[in-house]
Amino acid sequence: MEICRSKSEMRRATATMRAGGAQRIGFVPTMGALHEGHLGLVRLARSQCDRVVVSVFVNPTQFEDPSDLEKYPRDDARDMDLLRAEGVDAVLLPAVEEMYPPGAQTIVETTGLSRVLIGALRPGHFRGVATVVTKLFNIVGPDAAFFGEKDYQQLAVIRTMVRDLDMPVEVFGHPIVREPDGLAMSSRNVRLLPEHRVEAPVLSRALERAEAMAAAAPVTIDELRADIALTLAEAPSAEVDAIDIQDAQTLGDLDGPLDRPAVILLAVRFGAILLIDNRVVSPV
Repeated sequence: MEICRSKSEMRRATATMRAGGAQRIGFVPTMGALHEGHLGLVRLARSQCDRVVVSVFVNPTQFEDPSDLEKYPRDDARDMDLLRAEGVDAVLLPAVEEMYPPGAQTIVETTGLSRVLIGALRPGHFRGVATVVTKLFNIVGPDAAFFGEKDYQQLAVIRTMVRDLDMPVEVFGHPIVREPDGLAMSSRNVRLLPEHRVEAPVLSRALERAEAMAAAAPVTIDELRADIALTLAEAPSAEVDAIDIQDAQTLGDLDGPLDRPAVILLAVRFGAILLIDNRVVSPV
C-alpha cells in the first residue's frame, strides 16, 4: 500500500495505476479514526473498482468550532494498518498546509442544500465539505466515490455538486453501519462519556418507532415528530438540536399527512458531542 503525503505523489500513484491497466479507480474520502462503517465503504469500492484509494484528512474548513477540530480523534498508524489489511492500493495522507496552501481563497458551495437543516445548525460546514471533496476529486481523479448514508444531507450535497459541476465521478452511498445496540457508528462515539454512550442508542430507537408508526396506519408529519420527541425524552442527557422530516428525494419541507417517502434527520447532543442519525420512512 502506497502512502502519499503530497498531491504530486498521489497523482503519480493514480497515473501508475492507469498505466498498469486500471480501468476504474474507486475513492473513499475519510477523516480517519476509522471504524467498520469506513471499512464497509472500502469493501464496496473494492467490489466496484480495479483499484481503491482512501484519503485520511481531518478537514479544518468544515469545523465551525476550533475546539471540536482540536479534539477530533486521530490515529494514523492504526488507520494505515486497517487499510492495509483491506487491500487498499494507496492512501492520501496530507498535511493541512498541503491541502490549503497560503493564499487559498476559492470555495465550492451548493448554496441551497448547504444552508438548511444541519447546514443551518453548522454554518459553513457543507461549504467546507464541498470544497475539500472537490479538491480531493481533482487530486485523485477517481471514477467512483463512496460515502456513508449516515451523513444523508452531506451525500445529497455531494451528489448535487457532482451533477451541477459536471464532475465525471459516479457517487455511491452505503447504508448506515450500526453498533449491536443500534447506535450509528461514528468517529465521534469514542468521545462520548460512559453515561452518554449508554443513552445514545435512543436515536435509533426513536427512528425505529417512527418507521413502525408510519407503516402501521396513516400518520401526519406532526404526529411523527411528536412521537420522536417523546422517545428522545427518555434519555435525560439528550439535547435535541433538530428533528427534521423532509422529502426523501429533494430534502424539501413536508407538512400534513405523510404521503410520500420521507427522511427523518436527527441531530442530538450528549454533552459536547453532536450525534446525527436518519431513517427513510414510507406511508402505509
